[in-house]
Amino acid sequence: MDHTRRSTMAALTSLGAAGIAGCPDGSVGGSVGDDDESGESADGSGGDSGTTSVDRNAEGANADPGADETGSDRPAPPAADAARYVPHDADMLMEESLNGGVGKDGIPSIDDPSFEPIADAEIADEEPVFGVVRDGEAKAYPQYVLVYHEIVNDTIAGDPVSVTYCPLTGTAQGFERGGTTFGVSGDLVNSNLIMYDRETDSRWPQVLATGVDGPMTGESLREFRVVWTTLAEWRAAFPDSRVLTEDTGYAKPYGGDPYGDYAPTQGYYAKGRTMFPALDSPEAGNVKSVVLGARTADGAVAFDKETLLVDRVLTGTTGGGASVAAVADPTLSTGYVYRTPDGLGVESDGDAYRVDGHGGGFEAAALPLDRVLAFDAMWFAWAGFYPDTGFVGEHTGAGYGR
Repeated sequence: MDHTRRSTMAALTSLGAAGIAGCPDGSVGGSVGDDDESGESADGSGGDSGTTSVDRNAEGANADPGADETGSDRPAPPAADAARYVPHDADMLMEESLNGGVGKDGIPSIDDPSFEPIADAEIADEEPVFGVVRDGEAKAYPQYVLVYHEIVNDTIAGDPVSVTYCPLTGTAQGFERGGTTFGVSGDLVNSNLIMYDRETDSRWPQVLATGVDGPMTGESLREFRVVWTTLAEWRAAFPDSRVLTEDTGYAKPYGGDPYGDYAPTQGYYAKGRTMFPALDSPEAGNVKSVVLGARTADGAVAFDKETLLVDRVLTGTTGGGASVAAVADPTLSTGYVYRTPDGLGVESDGDAYRVDGHGGGFEAAALPLDRVLAFDAMWFAWAGFYPDTGFVGEHTGAGYGR
């Protein structure tokens, strides 16, 4: 199917027609390099531990992937070295969860994905894609495909991984899966996809990346960065990338988004209300404006993405008091977050960045600082999961446009 012009389906009516409810059927590309998400930061936040590698994608890649894709060694999903920051009690999160309108696996994960060269993809330049690079292998996952599946269980550079997307919260995230696979439970919390792993049947809210029910309650998953960008931007950065195709094994109306559209923004993505109850209501700002959120061991922070892309550098503190800076990568319409201890300053330096005491000329993804895993999210979702989050920006955007 040629998607150079996609039709937009009416959000609620299409939900029923497509058999999708809740989160139907998952930010971070960058330059070349092998910085995958193994090295957990000392505080367990999944950062890059100060790497200066040029890979714009990986933050804290798994140094010990656990099982191979056959599950011969370690079938359960590998846990992070330290738990993620979660300000809510697991029991409360389960009490606040609700069914999104489908049963377990009612939204089918893609377990046998098919790919084609990005040069052959008949996808419009402005289409959103979720980009991943691990050990030099680049892949892109079109939003219009993942909106019907939410989870792709894949293997990249020999590592078994899951690339996930929740349209109700605008979050695309990557997880190492070990010898198991992840599926869609059919339940939501704070409008966010609750995944389950098929080995332990534990429940994992996507944004929190931490088990809230089952044998792995309290354990956090090993994450890697997924870049929310466009087909044209990803192709320019990674011309050898491969793209997920519509050959998923399922008959879905690919080419239409049951929630609306992103180019231009309309439907659910543009409305100032949520489809399901949120854990908290932000006091200010458009609830669906885009933030670049990051979490350290003791707190969270959100940067208004629109403001970041204009100003290029934003500084702030997490709810736990840690100093951080966000820098923009306009080539992929994304950004990166770094810890800035001892008052270290970051400023733009032409098309690159300068860091106090380290000189200049650094790419956005390669500052000589400790990078913290960050990803795009709708503001209401981030504020609900992290009510004590720091915030930097304007929240002036008219909707969830990118």
